Amino acid sequence: MKKVFLTFVLALFSMVSFAQTAWKVDPMHSSVNFNIKHMGISFVQGRFDKFDGKVIAAADHLNNAEFSFFVEVNSINTGVEMRDKHLKSADFFDTEKFPRMTFESGSVTKDKNNTYLLKGKLTIKDVTREITVPVTFGGVSKNQQGKEVMGFQATFKVNRLDYNIKYDPTGAGVAKDVDVNLYFELIKQ
Repeated sequence: MKKVFLTFVLALFSMVSFAQTAWKVDPMHSSVNFNIKHMGISFVQGRFDKFDGKVIAAADHLNNAEFSFFVEVNSINTGVEMRDKHLKSADFFDTEKFPRMTFESGSVTKDKNNTYLLKGKLTIKDVTREITVPVTFGGVSKNQQGKEVMGFQATFKVNRLDYNIKYDPTGAGVAKDVDVNLYFELIKQ
C-alpha cells in the first residue's frame, strides 16, 4: 500500500510541477508600436490601440513557452487621421479584408542573460511568414492588487513588402523596413 501511495504522490507532484500557467496581456500596461522612415529623411511613429494575447508557460520564465497574439489593424494610430485612413485602405493594410495581424509561436530558446529567441509565424494580410524575434524578459512580480505579472519587450524589423503591403515598392517615400517595438505586461490567470 505504501508503494501505491508513494507512486500516486510522485505522479501528482510531477503533474503539478509541469502544469502550464496562462498569462494574459494587460492592455493598460502594454503597447504595440512601430516606426518607419519617410522620404529617407524623417520617421513616422505609430501604434495599434487594440490588441490581445497570451503566453502559456510551465514556470515564471519563457523556456518552452507558447505565445499567441493578435492586433486589430483598424486600431492603427499615427496621430494623423488622414494618414491613418490611408493606412487602412487597400494601398496598405486593407483592413476590410484583413482586420487582424496574428503571431503564433513555434519555439522559444534561451539566448543570453534575460534574452530569448522567439520563433513563430507572423500573419499580415494574406501572408504568413516565419520570423525570429529577440525577446528581453523583464521577470515576474506582483502588481498593486497582489496578482502575479510578467513583463517582456521585443524589438525587430519587418519588411512590409514581404506581406503584400506594396504601396511605394521602391521605398523612396515610405521605407520597406518597419521597426516594431512591443512592450507587454501579462497577468497570471
